[in-house]
Amino acid sequence: MEALLANLGIGFGVALTPLNLLYCFGGVMLGTLIGVLPGIGPVATIAMLLPVTFTLPPISALIMLAGIYYGAQYGGSTTAILVNLPGESASVVTALDGYKMARQGRAGPALGIAAIGSFFAGCVATIVIALFAPPLAEVALKFGPTEYFSLMVLGLVAATVLAHGSLIKAIAMVILGLLLGLIGTDVNSGVARYSFGIAELSDGIGFVTVAMGMFGIAEIVANLDQKEARAIFTSKIGRLLPSGQDLVHCIPSVLRGTTLGSALGILPGGGALLSSFAAYTLEKKTARPPRNFGNGDIRGVAAPESANNAGAQTSFIPLLTLGIPSNPVMALMIGAMMIQGIAPGPQVMTERPQLFWGMIASMWVGNLMLVVLNLPLIGMWIKLLTVPYRILYPAILLFCCVGVYSVNNTSFDIYMMSIFAVFGYVCVKLECEPAPLILGFILGPMMEENLRRAMLLSRGDPSVFVTKPISAGLLGVALVLLLIVLAPAVKKKREEAFLEA
Repeated sequence: MEALLANLGIGFGVALTPLNLLYCFGGVMLGTLIGVLPGIGPVATIAMLLPVTFTLPPISALIMLAGIYYGAQYGGSTTAILVNLPGESASVVTALDGYKMARQGRAGPALGIAAIGSFFAGCVATIVIALFAPPLAEVALKFGPTEYFSLMVLGLVAATVLAHGSLIKAIAMVILGLLLGLIGTDVNSGVARYSFGIAELSDGIGFVTVAMGMFGIAEIVANLDQKEARAIFTSKIGRLLPSGQDLVHCIPSVLRGTTLGSALGILPGGGALLSSFAAYTLEKKTARPPRNFGNGDIRGVAAPESANNAGAQTSFIPLLTLGIPSNPVMALMIGAMMIQGIAPGPQVMTERPQLFWGMIASMWVGNLMLVVLNLPLIGMWIKLLTVPYRILYPAILLFCCVGVYSVNNTSFDIYMMSIFAVFGYVCVKLECEPAPLILGFILGPMMEENLRRAMLLSRGDPSVFVTKPISAGLLGVALVLLLIVLAPAVKKKREEAFLEA
């Protein structure tokens, strides 16, 4: 316990510096903004802001990106409740009861309980990270190239298994990502691979280029297909704080949502989206007395909002301790770490304790900022909703182009981003998730490097991957995951679950 308090002391010392407070504030403010604006989302925003992080100190950059992610969970609830238009995918469930409450003249209590539930869940999830991350990181000392390779195989399999839609499409996207990661100069021999004589490809394809094209532009172009029909219940917000009776009703819901979200966020593929759907389903089955879920029950707002914020923050545990991204945002966070020269994985906690504990402490600070910010600024967020998306889109496109160009000061990167944007849009239309491709692209070169090192150390003996206990265990879990999801009964349930989501 003393060690934990000492570590948190280090973290707050880092998080409370004026510079980091400024970036934390900027991150949560921007996160709320993009949560409010439907059709942008944290993945696209973080992809667009990756070039900005080049010039920032590593801790400040990661604190800002983390703030964008959990800030978007707050902002998404505002539009879900007032407009019936979830600004963030995890807020889809919040709209079921939140919008009905707004139509009944209870928008204020719905927004209030969303903020209170999110704040409580965020604080609890941060404590969970502080308690459970260090034991996991201790295992890191036993990891060598063999174990790292097996860990990355497990990460890719988990991302494939838990991706939405067709399993075949997810596997194809992972393999394509791995192949794209091979483009460039071979580290061992110095020979250019798959560059087709194009000098700009000798260093490989830039992560920022792929991320901005696949997530930033493709998602935004896809959202232009959506019609802008919005009925905003601004005149009926009234008092923001829920009544005493509402709070009594919601306490069990907030506790259940926080617990479930904290647990599901740790799982690869879990995070905020799965947590909010699971919490709402659980609430409908367990809440007493059962009332009119789907017709304006405040518990239908409290539970998913608590769960999605808890899930968003505990999804940092696999990222910070094992270097495995549990969702697309965490994949981009790994990219941001690599841009800053930080090798993601268990050694982050031991080698860079200030970064690790500084990020954890900043989450507490960020959650407090969000509560103070969100309730008074609801009027301003509503004004932003009146800006037509067709006006926002050209500005976002210009920002993407400037950002990509600024990385290497070459127009080639803009052409590459355009190619990936077209490909990303095709993927959206074919219902192929881009997240597995990004994971394959990030982990591919690291997998290849660890595979080569492991084979060199074992003098070409592949059995080393199954004779070492940790490596064999990780590969075993990956195999079991694949077998389970291929079982007909599980496959059917999986399809039903994603259909509901």
